[in-house]
Amino acid sequence: MKITVLCTVLFFYNSGMEKKKFDVTTITFNALVAATYVVLTYASTPIAFGAIQFRIAEIMMLLPFFNKKYAIGLTLGCLIANLMSPFMVLDIIFGTLATLVSCIGVMFCKQLWMAALIPVICNAFIVAGVLTTIGEPYWMSVLTVGAGELAVLTVGYIIFMLLRKNTFFFKSIKTNQNLDFKC
Repeated sequence: MKITVLCTVLFFYNSGMEKKKFDVTTITFNALVAATYVVLTYASTPIAFGAIQFRIAEIMMLLPFFNKKYAIGLTLGCLIANLMSPFMVLDIIFGTLATLVSCIGVMFCKQLWMAALIPVICNAFIVAGVLTTIGEPYWMSVLTVGAGELAVLTVGYIIFMLLRKNTFFFKSIKTNQNLDFKC
């Protein structure tokens, strides 16, 4: 039911973005993004969940800055990765919601540094709410989750800045917006 609602929302949201339907390439790229997100999260499980977390897969949250369609792969990857969360249903719902909201915000940014801040803010406030269910103080969780997310997205920001002149990379990820992005 929840997955159906999420897919419906993403379908209707995407149908307003572009007139073109999803093709095999788009589906394949999103499957790869989702799988990579899941593998990176599972590989870093000890630090991917909890009050202090560094979810390495969040580096990919900058992909929708370059192509809006990656929001689908990231959101589905987060949903699948959260199936392993110690917070179960709450993280599946609210963690995935934080990723979806972050992706939508990142899509419409014109500066990479601002795009990197959106997931930090969304995850800090939404995931902190989930952590209160195990007795973690809300505002302390906002700080710790936000700090971990900021650290990971700073690394992501640096990686994308280093790749800025690499036209092969941006062609490979099917960049269709923010081609001449600024810091």
